[in-house]
Amino acid sequence: MDKHKAIPQGYMTVGEVAKKMDTTVRTLQHYDREGLLSPSAMSEGGRRLYTYKDIIKLYQILSFKHLGFSLDDIKNRLIPLDTPAEIAAVLSEQATAVRSKIESLSESLRELEVLREEVLQMQSVNFKKYADIIINLQMKNNFYWLIKHFDDQTLDHIRSHFDQESGKAFMDTFLQLQNEAISLQNAGIPADSDAGQKFAKAYWNMITGFTGGDMGMLPKLIELGQFEGTDQKWKKKIDLANNYIEKALGYYFSRLGIDPFQEG
Repeated sequence: MDKHKAIPQGYMTVGEVAKKMDTTVRTLQHYDREGLLSPSAMSEGGRRLYTYKDIIKLYQILSFKHLGFSLDDIKNRLIPLDTPAEIAAVLSEQATAVRSKIESLSESLRELEVLREEVLQMQSVNFKKYADIIINLQMKNNFYWLIKHFDDQTLDHIRSHFDQESGKAFMDTFLQLQNEAISLQNAGIPADSDAGQKFAKAYWNMITGFTGGDMGMLPKLIELGQFEGTDQKWKKKIDLANNYIEKALGYYFSRLGIDPFQEG
């Protein structure tokens, strides 16, 4: 009883303030140590005492903290501000930072959901593939899903021969040549024509660039559109392109007098 009588009228203990503002005594003690919110007075027994003015300041601190400001920002940038315009400018800066965080978190969420689907479709646990999928998602590579179909030998080959930049360049070339094959076929250009053989040479150069001279990689590249469960739109496009590519390469190899698939 005497303890409560020792609290002057208009003052509150740290416990009372913590309960009223739905925070903790430890938090208020931390704000005091950091110079953010010091008690207006101390009781004879050394207890921290707060006023309603302190509660207004605490509300300000908690509100800014809820908006994502650090304690240093609140202490050094916000509380010293005097005009609405100054506070509005800082709030605008924080709004921009929050939007950036939202975009980043939204992208992270998308990547997590995509990776989850890929993991469920894979037949075994393979953290190397998981890492490759994440990297390709971050690269905005829309063909990240192909990774789950590659065997370890193919993926090791890709990791050792390509970095992010050269890997993307190879995929761009591959897609461009696939589109060109379809265009040549739709235009009725014979596979053994000059245009068809020019295409075949470019396609073969792309393939040898991928294999790095390892003909054992040829079957792996050919399998690109033949995976079970492959996206049907992708598979249809690959099948259509391959119809022309096989003819063009057949004439190309015949003229060179080689059979690289037999050699591989």
